Amino acid sequence: MSKFQVAYIPVGVPTFHLESAQVEFEKSIKTISSITEDGVYPDKMLLSIDDLCSFLDMIDPGLVILQNITFANSAYASEVLKRFSCPVLLWTLREPVIDGGRLRLNSLTGAYSAANALMSFRDGNFEYIFGGPDEEKVKAKLQAAIKAAKLKQDLTQLKMASVGHTPQGFGFGRALDIDMLNTFGVTLDSIEARELIDQAKAYTDEDCEEYLKEMKGCTVGLEKTPDQNLKDFARLCKAYKDYVVNNNIGALSSRCWPDFFTAFGTPVCAVLAMLNDLGVAASCEADAYGALSMYMGMNLTGNAVFFGDPVSLDEEENTITYWHCGTAACSLAHPAEGAQIGVHPNRKIGPAMDFGCKPCEKVTIFRVGRKADGSFRFFLSSGEALDKPKQFIGTSVVVKTKNASIDVVNQSVLDGWEPHFAVIYGDVKAELEILGHMLGIEICEY
Repeated sequence: MSKFQVAYIPVGVPTFHLESAQVEFEKSIKTISSITEDGVYPDKMLLSIDDLCSFLDMIDPGLVILQNITFANSAYASEVLKRFSCPVLLWTLREPVIDGGRLRLNSLTGAYSAANALMSFRDGNFEYIFGGPDEEKVKAKLQAAIKAAKLKQDLTQLKMASVGHTPQGFGFGRALDIDMLNTFGVTLDSIEARELIDQAKAYTDEDCEEYLKEMKGCTVGLEKTPDQNLKDFARLCKAYKDYVVNNNIGALSSRCWPDFFTAFGTPVCAVLAMLNDLGVAASCEADAYGALSMYMGMNLTGNAVFFGDPVSLDEEENTITYWHCGTAACSLAHPAEGAQIGVHPNRKIGPAMDFGCKPCEKVTIFRVGRKADGSFRFFLSSGEALDKPKQFIGTSVVVKTKNASIDVVNQSVLDGWEPHFAVIYGDVKAELEILGHMLGIEICEY
């Protein structure tokens, strides 16, 4: 696994005001260092092609921050681009002084030269920011670009699993391994649900005691579940966790109904909830792109992500309710109620999660979707998770959307989006927009 590097590449020529450039050089390193521990920096400004090449020989970046510390012609950018295929953030500095005297940096003209080369090499696929290293908008863009580039690299090291097939009529979540690899760099494995069911049946009660203890420690009301269902849950939990650990799985989508009710007698809902709390993005109804959406949100925030259907709309409150049968992570439960245990709303068998989710001032609604022609697109919307009780049997979160909720619903239905979404606890809209641009994927904001 290659280490992620953020390479700061300040290029220029020695005929401009180097005292001013040196100040910006030092401030830029300080700013980048305050954002990431993964930065690599030259010892000095790169004021010749030879200096540039010497530094490029030493690095293997996941993101290049190409800064015109002064003017530099396109040969500098071209040298970077012919060596590396990673994302590029082009950074232009402000002129430090405008007093009718000497042009000190001329960074902006250099940016045009670099951008012209980037257009030729990358067809415009690069990020851009204008401003000084002390400006908050610059810091925010640097941070978002770094996190997006890190996620892009992490995707190439992600191994996902599809456990079973999507139910009839749920084909929108079915993924091909070659599509995952080609677009996202993700490796996708597949296993039949019956294989994990058979493995679960083979365990003894003693094999699985730790999983029941863990579940009792983070939930409320588990004792209401019949003893056999509790034992079967623990068996299933061990089967899934062993598979995830033994195969280095970072995200999975799992078939749920009807197999786990008819062939096993106990739902998989609570098992997926526990995986989500363990940092393994786990979606139900075998929605691979839903699991991928969850993984991206978890990677960017370090927190569990809610997965569910938009089921209710309130125009006056300007809210959309997202709900699912009971797979939400325990850590998402409202602290006043805790992670309540109930039964599956349709089959009336437990254990399944049954609670309203905790509030959050800023959430991001996200989906990796596919259009009818097979091309990918990102759904993005922002809002606030309100302090609301459970809305229906199962797990739910009520989101007050930044834009009119009726417009979000109307337009996304007309645009043919899939019915599963990730509600990410945190504002990561900028990062996902940049990631989409880096991957060449259409961004659809609502």
